[in-house]
Amino acid sequence: MLSWALTFLVIAIVAAIFGFSGIAGAAAGIAKIIFFIFVVLLVISLIANAIRGKSPRL
Repeated sequence: MLSWALTFLVIAIVAAIFGFSGIAGAAAGIAKIIFFIFVVLLVISLIANAIRGKSPRL
């Protein structure tokens, strides 16, 4: 999911360089939403693993 956020961020940067402000704004908004979803899922995963008390497998 983090890769999708980075992809949309790159699209937003490229679109901004070429002057497509509408596309750049939309891509930046999508990247921000996906990034925050990623952060929320990461926190939930960390809390769930801490509650279960299992150590990560290697």
